[in-house]
Amino acid sequence: MARHLDLEEQEQLDELKHFWTKYGNAITWFLIVVFGGFAAWNGWQYWQRHQAVQASVLYDEVERAAAGGDAARVEQAFKDIKDKFGRTSYAQQAGLLAARTLAEKGNPDAARAALQWVANDAGDDGLKAIARLRLAGMLVDAKNYDEALKQLSSGMPREFEALAADRRGDIYNLQGKKNEAKTEYAKAWQAFGPESEYRMLVEVKLTALGVDVQSLKSGPTAKS
Repeated sequence: MARHLDLEEQEQLDELKHFWTKYGNAITWFLIVVFGGFAAWNGWQYWQRHQAVQASVLYDEVERAAAGGDAARVEQAFKDIKDKFGRTSYAQQAGLLAARTLAEKGNPDAARAALQWVANDAGDDGLKAIARLRLAGMLVDAKNYDEALKQLSSGMPREFEALAADRRGDIYNLQGKKNEAKTEYAKAWQAFGPESEYRMLVEVKLTALGVDVQSLKSGPTAKS
């Protein structure tokens, strides 16, 4: 009986050796790829967390400088976080904060540059849209209407389309292009929900241009 078991074990061992000879390399490489990928993923996650922690420290510096109204420190801290951790959301949020502070402190060129960087390089579409809307507002203040319209012409996420249309309406209105302004305000009015307070503001603009807002409920085009 013992000999019979020994023969069975030997057969199983021979089958295992044959299997390993045939598939051992493939299994080994598969395990290397799997565990290598797992290690790489963990390494990437660690690097991302490390980057975020360091970026948050620099963002705090931008925030403190902004709270203190120190435009020079804001500009330097923003440059540091942009150069070192430009791909992080902290850097992009720092760009928005720096732009606001620099504009308030009378440095519109630096403010526009910060907003343009966020608009071009932010990984978050929402942050890009906010930067474009704010940049368009600054360009309007500088009477650079064509460039302001370019900022609002494409790449707006759906949730920002109403704000972009309203801003385009403002620009066309300032240019004396009343029909174009009516069209954009009408788009904004229809995109904002009925409960939106912003919709009421757009309604005031439409009324000032002679548009019967009730007519917009039956179609997308404002009356000239």
